[in-house]
Amino acid sequence: MSENIRAQIIALLPRLRRFALGLTGSRDDADDLVQAACERALSRLHQWQPDTRLDSWMFRIIKTIWIDQWRNQRARGEQVELDEAGPLVGSNGRHTSEVRNTLEVVCRAMEQLPDEQRLVLTLVSVDGLSYEEAAAVLEVPIGTVMSRLARARRRLHELLETKPAMLASGGK
Repeated sequence: MSENIRAQIIALLPRLRRFALGLTGSRDDADDLVQAACERALSRLHQWQPDTRLDSWMFRIIKTIWIDQWRNQRARGEQVELDEAGPLVGSNGRHTSEVRNTLEVVCRAMEQLPDEQRLVLTLVSVDGLSYEEAAAVLEVPIGTVMSRLARARRRLHELLETKPAMLASGGK
C-alpha cells in the first residue's frame, strides 16, 4: 500500500510545486518546501488516513512547514529574495516579456496580501481547488474561505489598478 501512496505523491508533485511557489514566490524555495513536505509525508505515512484525500493532506503539510519556516525567518529577521526569471524562451520575445512582466507584477501584488488571503487565493485560483477542498486544507469553514477569497481578489484588484508601475519596479 505504501508504494501506491508514494506513486500518488509523485503524481501530485506538479500541483504541490505550484502551491508552494504561490506561497514562497521563489522556485528554489518552492522546490525546497515540496521536498521537505514529501520527506515529512513519507516519514509519517502511518498518520495519513486512507479515507481522506491525499492531496489535502499534502497541502496541509506544505502549509504547516511554510508557516513554521516563515515564523523562523521572521524571528531571525531574514528576507527572502524573489527568484529571478530565467532566460526568455519562445518565438515571440516581446509577448513573452510582457507575459513575464505581468506575472511578476501579480506575484508582487500577491506578496502584499495577508498570509491567510494569499493561501486561499493560491489554493483556489492557482491550484484550482474547490472552496470545500480549500476549506479542508486550511481547516477553516467554507464561509471563511469564501470571505478571504473575496477580500484577496478585491485587494489584488486594488493593488493592480492603483500601483502597477510601482509593483513592476519592485517597490511596495
